[in-house]
This record gives sequence, structure tokens and C-alpha cells, in this order.
Amino acid sequence: MRSNRTFKMITAAICLALAMVLPFFTGQIPQIGKMLSPMHIPVFLCGFFCGPIYGLVIGFIAPLLRSVTFGMPALMPSAVGMCFELATYGLISGLMYRALPKKNVYIYVSLFTAMIAGRIVWGIARVILLGVGGYEFGWEAFIAGALLNAIPGIILHIVLVPIIVIAVKKAIPALRE
Repeated sequence: MRSNRTFKMITAAICLALAMVLPFFTGQIPQIGKMLSPMHIPVFLCGFFCGPIYGLVIGFIAPLLRSVTFGMPALMPSAVGMCFELATYGLISGLMYRALPKKNVYIYVSLFTAMIAGRIVWGIARVILLGVGGYEFGWEAFIAGALLNAIPGIILHIVLVPIIVIAVKKAIPALRE
């Protein structure tokens, strides 16, 4: 029991570290970095490997910590909005993965469900955050931010996250259960 908690804590810490570091690889060209959403990958993985609570916590902390530490993403409204989006990714991917059978196809179901829920939460957070500042966040802005501008990242996540989950599941027997 204790070793399982230790494994989850270490894995969650690694995921947080990756969320802090991965954007440096794409951040040299800000438009590409935003489109690929590299910070999202370790949060999804945390949900899959550590469960919904760790996924939620790492997803919530990562954008805020990165904003305070490196100044990117900008704290308001980006990092604050992202913390709710990423917390939802970690929570939902963890919940779905735990609830569904351990067949590879359900990794995709868990990932798609988390991606949709996270983008909806992101949209709600943006409406609230921008509304407080006196700005509008309409349907067109939501579609552009959550879907159209995010297509490269969505594709990257759909390809990369399941491959990593399947590979790690094969390598670490405890994760097959």
C-alpha cells in the first residue's frame, strides 16, 4: 500500500516537472507552442498513471506554477483558465481510465472524454475570467481557442498519450490492473 502511494507521488512529481519543462521545447516559437499544448501531455499521463486526484492536483498546479516561475503562460487570464482546464483533464482521464476495462481502446475513450470536458471547462473559465474584466468571450472565440487553433495539439495528444500509456503499461505490470 505504501509503495503504491510512493509510486504515485513520484510519478506525479515527474509529471509536474515535465509540465514545467516541455513548453521550453516548443516555446521558441510561441504560436507553435500554444498550438501543441505540451503542458497538457504530462497532466493526461498523471491522470492515467496516478489516478484522478493526483491528475486534478497536478493539472491545477502546473500552469500556475509555470506562470509564477517563468512568466509563461501569463497569469491572467491564461494560466488561471488553464488551471481549471488541466485539472479537468487530469481528473477525467483518471476517473475514466479507472472505471473502464483495461483494453487499449478505452485509453482513447478516456482521453477523448477528458479532452472534451477540459475544453468545455476552459470555455466556462474564460467566460467568467474575461467577464470579470469587462471583456466578452463569445462562441467564435471558444471554437477558435478550443478547437481550430488547437488542432495540432489535439492530434499530438491523440497520437502520443495512448502510445506512452500502452508502453508504460507493458513495462510496469502494476499498471495493467
